[in-house]
Amino acid sequence: MIKLNYLIESLKKNDEKAIRDFYDENKIGFFLFAKRYNLQSDDICDIYQDAIVALIENAKKGKIDDLKSSLSTYLFGIGKCMIFQKFKKESRNCAFDECEEVEVMYEEYNEERINLQIIELQKGFGKLGEQCRKLLRLFYYEEKRLDEILSDLGYINKDVLKSQKSRCLKQLKVLAKI
Repeated sequence: MIKLNYLIESLKKNDEKAIRDFYDENKIGFFLFAKRYNLQSDDICDIYQDAIVALIENAKKGKIDDLKSSLSTYLFGIGKCMIFQKFKKESRNCAFDECEEVEVMYEEYNEERINLQIIELQKGFGKLGEQCRKLLRLFYYEEKRLDEILSDLGYINKDVLKSQKSRCLKQLKVLAKI
């Protein structure tokens, strides 16, 4: 609970290092979670960043001072609501109608499960080949566009790079048992 309280206080103070660390720790897990909703990577990135901003704002307003879940669980809940709101705007079907405030722990994504998935992702990432690690790091952590990665890693065309990124993600999912 000390770490949770420390993180909340760090968010309230706009501690850039703590925010960046939290952002990086949860990004791959959030992307894998959001991929199951068949969203484009750009949309997932936008939703993730919006969810982080909402989390910080809620911390500053004192809305999460008595949080019963981890910040990661709360963040995923915010992201899930934002995904469903996006579907609602696009008139896509979804089973979740209302999502004004996230103050409950989502059973489907409880803290223990998310933490285990993050650990498995980290282990799986370490087992990937050098090229896959570079590619996924550039795309997800450094948020580079495929055109930039194309020249950085020496790929000949964008379609080959997309296929390689897809294979790397599939391999990561297998290694992480997700």
